[in-house]
Amino acid sequence: MSTTQLIQSQLEDRFGRQVAARLAAGTAEIPYNVTERLRAARVQAVARRKQTQLRTASSVISSGGAAALTFGDGGQSLWNRIASALPLIALAAGLILIHTIENDRRASEVAEVDAALLTDDLPPSAYADPGFVQFLKSGD
Repeated sequence: MSTTQLIQSQLEDRFGRQVAARLAAGTAEIPYNVTERLRAARVQAVARRKQTQLRTASSVISSGGAAALTFGDGGQSLWNRIASALPLIALAAGLILIHTIENDRRASEVAEVDAALLTDDLPPSAYADPGFVQFLKSGD
């Protein structure tokens, strides 16, 4: 802890003690029935706070480089399970769609090349001739 943080912490502590002393000094002037009502309200507030406290994670599960907090809910509702699975289903459907579209595109490209070969003036065996490759490399 740096010295500025230490000084800041000491100042905050001193301010807190001064406020507490001032509040304690003021309670002597309050009538008994008011102090009892304040005490009862304080007890009720603490009880409500305990009931509405945020849920804390009951365990931490880690696997590999990932960690997950579990809240001990046991069985999730059917809708929660469906909502959790929807992104995975959408991802799988998207990947399948992309795969199908790419296969169709490749097939149409191959069909275009085949059609060009079959309708060309040269016979298909000329493309397999090593001299034809040399002819293409020479540029004319």
